[in-house]
Amino acid sequence: MFVLQWSLGAVLRADIALFVALYSLALHGRLRQLPWAGAVMAGAMLLVAVRASSAVSVWDALFFLLSTATAALALGLMVRIRRAQLAGLRERAARLEIERDQRNRLATATERTRVAREMHDIVGHNLSVIITLADAGAYATDAAPERGKETLQLIGHTGRQALGELRRVLGVLREARDGPAGGPELSPQPGTADIGALCATVRAAGLEVVYRTSGDIEALDGGVQLTVYRIVQEALTNTMKHAADDTRVHVAVAVTDTRLSIRVQDTGPAAQPGPPDEQGHGLVGMRERAALYGGTVGAGPTDGGGWSVDAVLDLTFRSGDR
Repeated sequence: MFVLQWSLGAVLRADIALFVALYSLALHGRLRQLPWAGAVMAGAMLLVAVRASSAVSVWDALFFLLSTATAALALGLMVRIRRAQLAGLRERAARLEIERDQRNRLATATERTRVAREMHDIVGHNLSVIITLADAGAYATDAAPERGKETLQLIGHTGRQALGELRRVLGVLREARDGPAGGPELSPQPGTADIGALCATVRAAGLEVVYRTSGDIEALDGGVQLTVYRIVQEALTNTMKHAADDTRVHVAVAVTDTRLSIRVQDTGPAAQPGPPDEQGHGLVGMRERAALYGGTVGAGPTDGGGWSVDAVLDLTFRSGDR
């Protein structure tokens, strides 16, 4: 229509709409349409420059008109690029927010798993000791009253120990939620130095425990020491659940170069039930702890009829190496 009216010599102020249309094409249209649209526009501007040659130079008119058309195209492309950038930033922000929520959920699930593992190790072991002591005390009440009194004292000591560990775990959770200000006084995590006391508790429950170490286990990292303690604790707990009263348990912790090996082997009854706590948190928890240090845990019956738990940790491994 623009070319037709200028061919007939008609000049309208509404012809500015041609530049608006060119701007809209650059902003909303397909980019591959711009070359031929620009070519058509240049032809139309040439016609206008020729018809206006009586009032102004053809080259001056053509320069003004083509500059105006180029400005319309450039403005449309600039706005289009800016909108695309803003849309990309919004999409990236939404993606980052989703990733942040996913990381938070993953961190929450990991923390829940860690707390569940700690609670299982603390409650499971101490309750097993208490139950074993209570059963023994019930039998000893009539035959040896002094033994029954001693058993009750051991039950009280074990209960207080379990309560202290639970308060420590819950105190850490409360501090993580509310901040360190005014938090409870916390005690250190158990380590290899506490395995002897752990074995003494199991001995008090009626089992014979022999504990041996080799290598410098006291120099181990605190996290490794906690892992060793929990694995030994869980293995002893399973032994108390399944073994007979006259069971003998051998606990061995050895450090050789960059490897740490743990073995908890009991004589057990002649017919041992299936893997201890295989479907629960026990063996799974031991494997999860060992995996933090590139280790493995295996459990199975021994030739003598007992049960053995073997764990191997890589002291050079870091969780970020995976």
